Amino acid sequence: MTAAGSGLAAPALTLLNRTRLDAAALYFVSYDGLVNNNSFQKNGLFTYRGHQYAAWYTATRHAVIARRPLGGASWSTFALSHTLKSDDSHNVISMGVSKLDGRLHLNLDSHSDGFFYVKSIAGLLDNPTSTAWTSAVLGPVQTSLDGLALTSQFTYPQFIATPEGRLQLSYRAGVSGNGRNALAEYDGSRWTALGEWTSSTGTYASAHGSSLARNMYLHGIDYDLNGRLHAFFTWREQSASVMCDSGGITNHDTGYVHSTDRGRTWRNDAGAVVGKTGSSDTVAVTGGGLVVDSLDPDHSLMNQESQATDSAGLPHAIISYVPGRFGQCTTNYVADRTAHGRAFHVRKNSAGTWQKTEIPVALASSQRTKLVLDRYDNAYAVFPHGRIAGASKASGYTDWTPLYDGADLNAFGEVVIDETRVRADDVLSFMYQEKSSGTTPSALNVIDFALPA
Repeated sequence: MTAAGSGLAAPALTLLNRTRLDAAALYFVSYDGLVNNNSFQKNGLFTYRGHQYAAWYTATRHAVIARRPLGGASWSTFALSHTLKSDDSHNVISMGVSKLDGRLHLNLDSHSDGFFYVKSIAGLLDNPTSTAWTSAVLGPVQTSLDGLALTSQFTYPQFIATPEGRLQLSYRAGVSGNGRNALAEYDGSRWTALGEWTSSTGTYASAHGSSLARNMYLHGIDYDLNGRLHAFFTWREQSASVMCDSGGITNHDTGYVHSTDRGRTWRNDAGAVVGKTGSSDTVAVTGGGLVVDSLDPDHSLMNQESQATDSAGLPHAIISYVPGRFGQCTTNYVADRTAHGRAFHVRKNSAGTWQKTEIPVALASSQRTKLVLDRYDNAYAVFPHGRIAGASKASGYTDWTPLYDGADLNAFGEVVIDETRVRADDVLSFMYQEKSSGTTPSALNVIDFALPA
């Protein structure tokens, strides 16, 4: 099937298979989410050199990792010695690959406190068929990066591979409403702290009041095919005085920055320098040219949603909030987002103009939606509960259509996308956990859909 008049394949899904990772994975609801399926859990599921890897906490609270050949029907699993320290859904497991030495890296179990770090033997991911998949392939559980201490208030680890094969770790230092984003880098032999690149200071004023502190929440941080580093974000203010009602959420505005020197210098959309990592000149709420979609704090804008870059290196994002047609003041962000929230596709077109399209699918959830682009740059929005809609590049992303309703998944909410597999073999693969109640463990699964190839 092709998009009308374009000669390009239209968005499409073909179910390939479903596999079970764990019949009884750890289950508790915290911050309206699950620790095994959170939007900011970058690379909780990923593909590298013909194998797919997954990480989660099982009912015994042990961190576990698994692998399978792509398309395989079963997973090989082993447990780490580490057990989850608290019932906090922020304390996710994130994984990364240092391509220079073929090591697997894991950062886990942190929320504004200390983190835990594990790395594998060299070459593990380069030679998966010749290396036994047992706990012997991992080094000890550490509370630093091989001796490099970063911060005592650490959250949101996200590993990203540079075009040269170095591994970077993005994280937040500080707390919600008063934190800074920072980077560290592994060169195949040692970790180096590059430093903080955002500011928590400055004055933000709304129609209701002002705030003197905040943090930048990333929708993602990703290199495109040309080596440019992209980051969409929202600001979370510390002071509730900026809102029309204390039951809302202080997130406001969708911003965008990029880096052409591996995260050392940050530029706004116009190319002006707005911050330098590890210096006193960092990206601040008072910086110019940062906002690409303006929104006040009264609409329960969600943080840490999703982003991607297309084959031309153009940035795309999914954001969600309660549109003004449902009122100009949310009073309960969970209830209002569930009743009236909508997702929007924000993108920069080839002419350099920012465009936004509402996706005509009700959120029916307070949670986050994930964005995937296929080889033809068609867009797919993976909603809470595993529902999927698609839009074609040929239409200018105006033809959003439901493709899969997710009803047979019994999924709790957010899903973890394998961002790397789409480019590896044109498969949309995501991890989801089935609904449960209280703290009763539930099944954790992976589902695979073929995309147009």
